Amino acid sequence: MNKPYQKTVADNRYYRQAKFLISAGKANQFPIDGAEVAFSGRSNAGKSSAINTLCDNKGLARTSKTPGRTRLVNFFELDEARRIVDLPGYGFAKVPLAMKKEWERLMTQYLSEQQALKGLVIIMDIRHPLNDYDWQMLKWCDHFQLPAHVLLTKADKIKRGPQQSSKLQTQKKLKDAGIDASVQVFSSLKKTGLDELVLKLNGWLEL
Repeated sequence: MNKPYQKTVADNRYYRQAKFLISAGKANQFPIDGAEVAFSGRSNAGKSSAINTLCDNKGLARTSKTPGRTRLVNFFELDEARRIVDLPGYGFAKVPLAMKKEWERLMTQYLSEQQALKGLVIIMDIRHPLNDYDWQMLKWCDHFQLPAHVLLTKADKIKRGPQQSSKLQTQKKLKDAGIDASVQVFSSLKKTGLDELVLKLNGWLEL
């Protein structure tokens, strides 16, 4: 008799021990030693939920009913040598132009100067991927030669067929644009794609 199929789950114990380290509003506040991976994404794309699912802690990264509320770079410690980083949500509409400029300045400093940064996870709603701000982040990664991984979130909102279609279309558009980035489907609600995300981060952090 065949054994019943059991879904395997990647070992995310290192991420479960994540704890808040510091919130930084200026580049001189960034931790400089060790290795880290960062999460970025348009406001309301599901970035905080993805981080909380990865770390199995619903209260780790704050989720807000007001998208784009977080303006600081939040660092979470995994161990003495490794961190994950929650970058400010981008694409927020109801903020002054000066605040948007400040966000661009801070992100440019982080992506270009943070030596500990090993890769960037770019969060996109699977139903609306690759908006202008997503392209901006991808082009920054390409310019700074930083590995990028696209996480197509909220996959539970659509069926499997459209999920794969969105993934394939996203991969094609990146290839046509000459952008080297991996792409996967993800759902914080159903933990779809958690294994794949953990394995990607383990590679970057040498776990």
